[in-house]
Amino acid sequence: HLLALRAQTGPVFLTYRNRPAIDALISRVIAGSPLYDFTAADLVQHTIWKVEPADGHQLVMAFDAVPALYIADGHHRAASAARARRQLAGATGNQGDWDWFLAVAFPDVQLQILPYNRVIRDLAGKTPAEFMSTLRQRFTIKDGPATPVRRGEVAMFLDGRWQTIVMGDPPVTSTPAERLDVTRLQEAILGPMLLIGDVRTDKRIDFVGGARGTAELESRVGSGAAAVAFSLYPVDVQDLMAITDAGGIMPPKSTWFEPKLRDGLLSHPV
Repeated sequence: HLLALRAQTGPVFLTYRNRPAIDALISRVIAGSPLYDFTAADLVQHTIWKVEPADGHQLVMAFDAVPALYIADGHHRAASAARARRQLAGATGNQGDWDWFLAVAFPDVQLQILPYNRVIRDLAGKTPAEFMSTLRQRFTIKDGPATPVRRGEVAMFLDGRWQTIVMGDPPVTSTPAERLDVTRLQEAILGPMLLIGDVRTDKRIDFVGGARGTAELESRVGSGAAAVAFSLYPVDVQDLMAITDAGGIMPPKSTWFEPKLRDGLLSHPV
């Protein structure tokens, strides 16, 4: 797609540890009139300002002091940009606009991560009662809300009711990625009890972004499209940074970011 268009139309979503100096510069930029300001069909407002050269130079210098930018969403777009760069640069041997990719960066204090919930099509041959019996052998199960109130708890919709699975604190020897509720759910329940293998390829699992609410989970189960749904406590942006700093990678389908900058609003020709 990128090579056919010779342009990047979808930005990579970046985050970084907040810097007051950058905030101050941006506050000065957005004091002026915006270049674009509109509300899209999904009711998300998009406002864009043009940065004048003098302010742009100061922003570049301010970002030079930022030790790392973290990809929050758009790993595939970044990888595609890297592959396109190798192909385009290899054909000419020169530098070009392909040496950069389109991105949007938000400071961590302005970033909200929503949960990426799970729905499972069947109970791997178990009845709801049998599945509950297996769960109770390992975890405390209690009545609870559709949205978990703390880490270490997972809300489950089964047989027309919400219940809370209390997983408790993770082992102290766990890595940052292993401590995430999404990892613990997979390793303790989805894998051994429901026989869900690789979540990237297993056709018995589906994912529902947190922006769609828990009503969507109830609807999937109520319609018979799924047998059970799990609502997760959201990952914190500091978890994302800690896992990356430790050289790890986030578990698949563990974060959902909303809202996102619209594709095609800005383009980067290559």
